[in-house]
Amino acid sequence: MGRPAGAQAPAEKAGCVDFQGPSGGSQRLRADARLLLRARSCRHAGHLRQATLATSGRLRCPLSEPRLPPLKSGPCSRCLHLQEALGLPAVGGDENPEGTSEGKGALGAEEDGLEEAEEEEATPTLSSSPSPSPTPEDTVTYILGRLAGLDAGLHQLHVRLHALDTRVVELTRGLRQLREAAGDTRDAVQALQEAQSRTEREHGRLEGCLKGVRLGHKCFLLSRDFEAQAAAQARCAARGGSLAQPADRPQMEALSRYLRGALAPYNWPVWLGVHDRRAEGLYLFENGQRVSFFAWHRAPRPEPGAAPSAAPHPLSPNQPNGGALENCVAQASDDGSWWDHDCERRLYYVCEFPF
Repeated sequence: MGRPAGAQAPAEKAGCVDFQGPSGGSQRLRADARLLLRARSCRHAGHLRQATLATSGRLRCPLSEPRLPPLKSGPCSRCLHLQEALGLPAVGGDENPEGTSEGKGALGAEEDGLEEAEEEEATPTLSSSPSPSPTPEDTVTYILGRLAGLDAGLHQLHVRLHALDTRVVELTRGLRQLREAAGDTRDAVQALQEAQSRTEREHGRLEGCLKGVRLGHKCFLLSRDFEAQAAAQARCAARGGSLAQPADRPQMEALSRYLRGALAPYNWPVWLGVHDRRAEGLYLFENGQRVSFFAWHRAPRPEPGAAPSAAPHPLSPNQPNGGALENCVAQASDDGSWWDHDCERRLYYVCEFPF
């Protein structure tokens, strides 16, 4: 930004004020300054400084330059040539001659002080110069530099994204391998479970035929665990068999002898594989075949000569009598008769195994 019109320029040092004369201009000031610096080596520097100020209109800082005492000797030839070049009148001589030791000492001291003043004046002149305003080329260069930095950052992001993509591909491949291994393990576990089931069924079949009773192509084995009818069927199936399904009277009599000998002297109902859950009165075996032989319990007949009673026996009514509430069949262990019971009742059960 430019300085307002009429405003004074800032002083280079404390106590210094510059004025711009009518013949101003940076080039004229620099020329006058060079003349003044050349004149400082002369004994009549004070007279030449006054002459130069009168010509250029520029006042130098009196605080930064040493004040010289007036010289009594006359002006030197070098100063006279400068006066003639500037068109100035001659100035009176000095008291001391030019060649005395006092004049030489004063001249050396004056030259040393002037050199130090020149160095002090040169430094603030450079520092006080205003900074140039940025040009359009500088703005374009700055923008291009920023864009280059952004492009480098974007390149780094692309490199990291590529590394992440590579890592994701590796993880996906590893996950696929884990899934394949899990599938193989699942198949192996399933195969082991099937082998275990076959082993348990074979073990149950052998145990049923060794510990139970064998009749024809069947083997019966009593279990003294209390289970509902459906749970008992599941336990027998897990051991390779099913609930007992006596198909004729010889099988029924053989099963009755086995249960009576195993549970005597008590009378326990034991689940058989017979039910009418699908339809009331339609009794089926667990394998879905229709039952063709029955051994239902009947109330005892009255003694000969006694009047028949119309009311059923309270302890041993005729079976089946449960209707839709009792759909599963159990066999009594004392006489081998069949009774219908609630399927959720927990009883002993007897399994049969193929031989």
